[in-house]
Amino acid sequence: MQHLGFKAVASTSSGFAWTTGRPDYGVNRSDVLHHLSVMSSAIDLPVNADFESGFAEDPEGVAESVGLAVDTGVAGLSIEDRDIGADDKLYDLEIALERLHAARMAIDRSRQDVILVARTEGLLIDARAVKPAIHRLVAFAEAGADCLYAPGVIDKDDIAAMVRAVAPKPLNVLMMRPGFSVSELADLGVRRISVGGALARVALGATITAAEQMRAGSFDGLGAAMQGGPLNDIFREHEKDRR
Repeated sequence: MQHLGFKAVASTSSGFAWTTGRPDYGVNRSDVLHHLSVMSSAIDLPVNADFESGFAEDPEGVAESVGLAVDTGVAGLSIEDRDIGADDKLYDLEIALERLHAARMAIDRSRQDVILVARTEGLLIDARAVKPAIHRLVAFAEAGADCLYAPGVIDKDDIAAMVRAVAPKPLNVLMMRPGFSVSELADLGVRRISVGGALARVALGATITAAEQMRAGSFDGLGAAMQGGPLNDIFREHEKDRR
């Protein structure tokens, strides 16, 4: 991503979990902190951390986790309102706000310039729950979040409504599949775009397709692979620049 000229990158909870042979939300805090440290030290770009629900239920635990995440060198991190201990359930708004406030205080105490992204996961549970999602985003903005994020919003009017509701703070939109262009999202007022685990799914999809062909007796799927020479050139250049 750095070689291609991107200005910032983000981790993905699902993509990272899959590389370790586990499902999304199947990694623990220590795993993620190590992963963030490796990412932050490997590149010269700002790294935003997908920090799930803060790896704790109570505000004190969230604050501790956020402090440890800041120490990895990330430039931003997101905190979700999903209750990981229950299937398809969000924390009550009052509790979600307490957890978010704890994250805000932990960042402030660190005196580091780290962006706090507040996520509501409601649309991933019920795609029709746009108004409740906007209500939560507004509450999160008022509680001190720097950026607001409701993964799952796909309708142009809904995106525009979210932008207006949280202004002047920025809205992050997740692009999980083909749809809007960057310029179209910008015209709607979106100031931050992420792709979640989509690139990991692209890579794994290509791998599985090629592997299925191999199992059937054909190696034709390997023809779409990038050559090793250009890849080595990218990493040699990066290694030289970091010395």
